Amino acid sequence: MDRAAVRALLEALSSGRMSVDDALGRLRSLPYEDLGFAKVDQHRGLRAAAVEAIFCQGKTPEQVVAIAQRLAAHASNVIATRADAGVAAAVAAAGLAHAYHAAARLIIVRPTPSDGIGLIAVVSAGTADIPVAEEAALVAEALGNRVERLYDCGVAGLHRLLAHYDTLAEANVIVAVAGMEGALPSVIGGLVDRPVIAVPTSIGYGASFGGIAALLAMLNSCAPGVSVVNIDNGYGAAHQASQINRLIAKIR
Repeated sequence: MDRAAVRALLEALSSGRMSVDDALGRLRSLPYEDLGFAKVDQHRGLRAAAVEAIFCQGKTPEQVVAIAQRLAAHASNVIATRADAGVAAAVAAAGLAHAYHAAARLIIVRPTPSDGIGLIAVVSAGTADIPVAEEAALVAEALGNRVERLYDCGVAGLHRLLAHYDTLAEANVIVAVAGMEGALPSVIGGLVDRPVIAVPTSIGYGASFGGIAALLAMLNSCAPGVSVVNIDNGYGAAHQASQINRLIAKIR
């Protein structure tokens, strides 16, 4: 249950549209629901301002559907990451309203668009990095942020990045997604006074070691204000970016 759901519950109670017994029934699943194979954290939206996400990898489609049904009963924009076509088909067969983004391997259950607050810029070094960048962009939008996508702006053609300088300078936080040698976040960090969240990807030739070269380069960045998430972790970067963006929105 998220804050919006709690507000709706309180309004229904105060207006007499819902009885106390019905309200207690809605709250009975807090703080979590035990499905046997999973304990669904229905309280996370209240604690962390974001509903629990479903990591699909390693779960059966049936397990993903069961968790999604319980989360979607209380909240919209339920995020399922690392979702393949089989999981998407199971979600569709269950009759859950959803949007499936195949390239990003992402499902949004009960998608509810919003105008979005602040600005998060999601920058990819190359076209091959776009799936991870899209995971970050879509998650950030689902969490209620305004997002600008700046794709194929790697350092091999620095003019492509500099053409977007105004957007980089306007953003409250920047998510920089890069494989190969992972130089993009350092370059951006040296151009603007905004926090940069670096996302190494597993894209690259043999010596990139599946993203380890980019990860180490980003961890060793000499540019101040650069933080790093794990390889291909667009979701984690988006969540951190959302927290920063929302704090700035509160201050303003």
